[in-house]
Amino acid sequence: MLVTGDFACALLAYQVVLGARWWWGGYVAWFEMVFAAGLVFAWPVAMSFVGAYKKRIQAGGLEETRLVFNGGLGLAAVVAIGAYITKLLIARSIVIAMLPLAILLTLAFRRGLRRWLRRRDPAGEVTHAVVAVGHRASVLDLVMQLRSQPRYGMRVVAACTPGGALEHVSDIDGVPILGDFADVADVVARTSANGVAVLACPELDGTALRRLAWSLEVTDTALFVAPSLMDVAGPRISVRPVAGMTLLHVDHPSFGGINQVVKNVFDRMLATAVLVILAIPMLAIFVAVRATSEGPALFRQTRVGLGGREFQIFKFRTMVNGADRPVDPGFETELLKVRDDPRITRAGAFLRRYSLDEFPQLINVVRGEMSLVGPRPLVPAEFALYGSDIHRRLLVRPGMTGLWQVSGRSDLSWEERMRMDLRYVENWSLALDLQLLWKTWGAVARARGAY
Repeated sequence: MLVTGDFACALLAYQVVLGARWWWGGYVAWFEMVFAAGLVFAWPVAMSFVGAYKKRIQAGGLEETRLVFNGGLGLAAVVAIGAYITKLLIARSIVIAMLPLAILLTLAFRRGLRRWLRRRDPAGEVTHAVVAVGHRASVLDLVMQLRSQPRYGMRVVAACTPGGALEHVSDIDGVPILGDFADVADVVARTSANGVAVLACPELDGTALRRLAWSLEVTDTALFVAPSLMDVAGPRISVRPVAGMTLLHVDHPSFGGINQVVKNVFDRMLATAVLVILAIPMLAIFVAVRATSEGPALFRQTRVGLGGREFQIFKFRTMVNGADRPVDPGFETELLKVRDDPRITRAGAFLRRYSLDEFPQLINVVRGEMSLVGPRPLVPAEFALYGSDIHRRLLVRPGMTGLWQVSGRSDLSWEERMRMDLRYVENWSLALDLQLLWKTWGAVARARGAY
């Protein structure tokens, strides 16, 4: 289906570009038509060359997006270089219109295919059935993560822990414990699992893992090994064989340099453009807030930004005037919201549901105090209440949207939100920002967790 769909996307891009040239009266030579048709057939080949058909990348969108971009840009480079070397006159529309359009259509098709697969299989019957091997705490964390994110296509059907079925508790949050580390192959056969996830534990050293891999070869069962390092994405990790050992080389995250300059320029330019476009709607919201409740239309609050520097965040007021004063002077938090809060005004409820109250933060972005994507800025009191790990968020500018905003918003627990914010800090990239901005529109439209 992927190969056929990718071919169809390239064919559609071919028809759109050539059709547009004919529509505007442009001349299309026959050899250009043949050449462009050849690119249609080369499109799936380019996707295959960069690995866009590997099964391991079809569950997550970010790596698949990167590979599709690489395949499309690689094919465009081959066309451009080949035309230059051979002195072949190729219409610019083929390189600057047809191939970029094919990239966008392919990404849209693959996204739609993933969503269709999830709707077709709500109970997870065609996902990887996995046996988790490790200590109870690690297994429980894996079970909870995979249940909360079914898009990764894995579900834990059984567990093997130290002591196995002899433990006083026979299951881990509903997942049965069917054996210990020596029984993994037998448990795989009993549960008809097609994968084994080995979590970090001292008992499973290199020798034990090698023997486990040997025992799984007979049934062609996939083996997944989770390192103890958490929330580090694939682009930062590479495998290096050293003296017969397999070492994971982990690159340090980049918090400066040209990438951050590009991000800052991109944020400010896009925020400025959006402010111009939304000027009239924001004025209407301003008038509606003032007309429906007493007090100023704009709400200001001190937040902590890049490097621990405090700034004033702007929002449209959604509560009655003075509702931001904490009942307990020793605690205040913006993140822990309450459903059906009586302090929220009628207009404020509508603004919160569709995140319209966040529009003024575009001013913070233009001023360089915030970014379009990043961890949400916290009030100063929260840094005094939580552990030192939270200070890791100060290495990047806070954002208007982020990982947890597109993953459930206020329905997520504090721990889940902080973990997602730290994951963003560790794995930031411009491609991730673009993906989160794209997903934000869907999260806002669904209004899930907005209150």
